Amino acid sequence: MNTPRIAVIGAGIGGLSAALMLAAKGAHVRVFERAAHVGGKAREDMVGGAAIDVGPTVLTMRHVFEALFECAGTRLETHITLDPLCELARHVWPDGSRLDLFQDTERSKDAIGAFAGPGEAEGFARFTQDAQAAFEVLDERFMRYPRPSMARLFKNATLAEFLAASPVPTYARKLKSYFRDPRLHQLFARYTTYCGASPYRAPATLMLVAYAELMGVWRVRGGMAKLPQAIAALVENAGGEIRLGTGVSEIKTEAGRVSGLRLETGEEIAADAVVLNGDVNALASGLLGSLQGHHVKRVSPGARSYSALTWALNGPVSGFPLAHHNVAFGANYRLEFKDIARYGLPRDPTIYICRQTSHEENDQHDGNERLFLIVNAAARGDTGGPAPEEIERCETQVKQRLSSAGLQINWSKTESLRTTPAMFANRFPGSGGALYGRANHHLLANFLRPGQRTKLPGLYLAGGSAHPAPGMPMASLSGQMAAQCLIEDWASMRRSHPVVIAGGMSTPSATTGPSRSV
Repeated sequence: MNTPRIAVIGAGIGGLSAALMLAAKGAHVRVFERAAHVGGKAREDMVGGAAIDVGPTVLTMRHVFEALFECAGTRLETHITLDPLCELARHVWPDGSRLDLFQDTERSKDAIGAFAGPGEAEGFARFTQDAQAAFEVLDERFMRYPRPSMARLFKNATLAEFLAASPVPTYARKLKSYFRDPRLHQLFARYTTYCGASPYRAPATLMLVAYAELMGVWRVRGGMAKLPQAIAALVENAGGEIRLGTGVSEIKTEAGRVSGLRLETGEEIAADAVVLNGDVNALASGLLGSLQGHHVKRVSPGARSYSALTWALNGPVSGFPLAHHNVAFGANYRLEFKDIARYGLPRDPTIYICRQTSHEENDQHDGNERLFLIVNAAARGDTGGPAPEEIERCETQVKQRLSSAGLQINWSKTESLRTTPAMFANRFPGSGGALYGRANHHLLANFLRPGQRTKLPGLYLAGGSAHPAPGMPMASLSGQMAAQCLIEDWASMRRSHPVVIAGGMSTPSATTGPSRSV
């Protein structure tokens, strides 16, 4: 009875999730990561002697990770501590107005009513209901299937289910049916940027992102990087191997299917199957071997999701009372996205600020704050954009916007680390700096994301640029589905051996959707 040899390229959340499920079921798993850390985009950097998360900062859909850890015979809370955030985010506008939203929808409704009137509060209630309906339809019919299909999504769907999925109109236009206050348009339109898309081009379907947040938001104690580190430790405990600082130059084939890898060192690794957790454009562009460019479609520069210009700060901060998640809006949201398309960066940016210092830490240390700032940018990092002068101009505008919002940062005493789209392009080959794969900028965009199976037998895809979507829970779900597809395909190849990988696995089926054991 053969034990499958699995090679995983990339130790991001998707790759680690696939590796853990496969290793826990007895496969021989080896993970190869070109960076010096696990986690992919979920990483931390040292700034002024302190660790700051410089990737994802919002953890939602906790149940996805609970299911993953259960597959390894353990519990999520045994390995990391998650603190629920009652306050989802604090928002501030150029006129000084401020609004906090909460996990408790009734509390948020009351806050919106006090902020903009009872009509807007009722609009929020309707928005929340419709966002929940969209999430439930798409979770069952789309997100948990490894191969996206419009036919599958709407097969036997009722009219109510079709309408709940909100494939039309655009997200921004749909918001007009709920809110009249332009500030609320800005606030709720921002959810499309979680997927690297413009609300003026994305389908209304993306309102499901808002509901995912309303289901609960958690802060990982010690930093978001603790989550991939915990998964990696479980992979190794299950017998898997993780090699950091080890790049892959080629996916090798033999007799029309995957046969292994060639590392950048020239070393060759035999494998029965490969899970790629990297930007799918690296494969489509031939960066992993000339043959592989034919097995997934290339994402053109114009179809990329957004990149970002970010700052990790450690220094004295005063004035504006920061929550964990904060947003300082610019004056004209529509113009902001036009600027990104034209210049690569907005002239009047909306700024996301993550305050990573807890009150307890401030009491115990020097009073400095650890902050992570994000501004949306075009993904032109592989062509040198945005231009250096645009980056400097944007940084000046960010400082002015924060100051006008009441957030005083002593820049002369603040340690900082800036990351540009070009730096993201270098870290994630083939991406051009895009942080979310293909942009969801039209109705069919999500159906163009490749599923977990490719046309090359033995090659599977995981991560934020593959189906179902970007974001930590979606990337993990993609890895879990890739593992499930691999197990089913391997069993199909070895029908003379009824049990190929020992043990049961209760996950969404890779072919039919409902949970089952293999």
